[in-house]
Amino acid sequence: MWIFSRARYGFQGHTLRKVSFQTLPTMTRCCSDHCAGPLSGIRVIDLTRILAGPFATMILGDLGADIIKVERPGQGDETRSWGPPFVGTESCYFLSVNRNKRSICVDLKQPNGVSLIRDLASHSDVLIENYVPGALDRLGLGYEDLKHSSPHLIYCSISGYGSSGPYKARPGFDVMAASFGGLIGVTGPENGEPCKVGVAMTDLATGLYAHGAIMAAILDRQKSGLGQRIDCNLLSTQVACMVNLASNYLNGGKEAKRWGTAHESIVPYQAFPTNDGYITIAGASNEQFSALCNALGLSKLTSDKRYTTNALRVKNRTALIETLTSTFRTKSTQEWLAVFEGTPFPYAPINTLSQVFADPQVQHNRLVEEVDHPSVGKVKQVAPAVTFSASGNQVRSPPPVLGQHTLQILAEILGYSEEKIQELRSQGVINE
Repeated sequence: MWIFSRARYGFQGHTLRKVSFQTLPTMTRCCSDHCAGPLSGIRVIDLTRILAGPFATMILGDLGADIIKVERPGQGDETRSWGPPFVGTESCYFLSVNRNKRSICVDLKQPNGVSLIRDLASHSDVLIENYVPGALDRLGLGYEDLKHSSPHLIYCSISGYGSSGPYKARPGFDVMAASFGGLIGVTGPENGEPCKVGVAMTDLATGLYAHGAIMAAILDRQKSGLGQRIDCNLLSTQVACMVNLASNYLNGGKEAKRWGTAHESIVPYQAFPTNDGYITIAGASNEQFSALCNALGLSKLTSDKRYTTNALRVKNRTALIETLTSTFRTKSTQEWLAVFEGTPFPYAPINTLSQVFADPQVQHNRLVEEVDHPSVGKVKQVAPAVTFSASGNQVRSPPPVLGQHTLQILAEILGYSEEKIQELRSQGVINE
């Protein structure tokens, strides 16, 4: 296995040498390669908070990376206080994106706190941060500061709008990037007000982009032996995620609009009210449309000259949707689900969360796991969405209590003496 870090990984100048795990006594491994995860042996300094960054590092942690979450003494990640709801003293928000991490409290406003992070960088593979661009540079913890002492380090920055440009100094939240980037403008009922998406999808997509970019940089380092800087931002992510709507505008000159649950280019493709809820269906091809009509008892529609192709169905959308809507209202959601069982067109109920977690496919996919939290007992977690046939991707440890692992990290990874740790504690540099 090729290992890259300077002190811990045998990095010597710009060359690589091959070492075995047995030469790395500070590393911890699971009972087998399978449960250790494909990123076992990768250490990540997590200088992020809120959602996009913590989501990215949680994914890396699920895959086996050692995530060291650096938090402000006494306060920590802002989401620790974002509630209700709380489970004991812990906010449900924080619990959702911070499993498989170790927490260390360091005051970065003090020189010794900066020195501690520099030491940690020399023993780590990745640093990921979401400070306002330039903030860590002013502290001496920017990429240009660390790449000389830790040339192996992959340095990932997440910001609202990018590290340069007219908006670089603006704080960036999901809803602002979704507004700038076009998502909110196309979300909501037709002819109604724009709506925020129910979950911070711009943040989550940015976290996924960051996670993928870090994985690619780790692979690239196998060839070059060097780290690099990665720049992710919410605005660029959101614009990239406009996909077909962006292409419609750039290549077809067509401005997007709000369609509610409907689709601009496919009919029928939307939610319909039943007599007790809503159900979403799609007739994306002539075959699917014909099967839908037959299931609804509306087979005569398949020979109606207004609806024989998707282009005609789009053109005559209003009349078709009115007919389908009146039919859907005649039965309950569960009755329609029973009618549609085995049909070739896609369909789904619009579920509440209680219905989501009671769904047989969700339960079959084992998407809920329980973990023992050190202060509040059993905590439920949404399990990783991806499974591997031969690698671990799993909940290994609960979200940490603030500063829970400070002393462990300083002693085991950095080799700090008890005297030095006590000095840092007395200075207020660290807290646990």
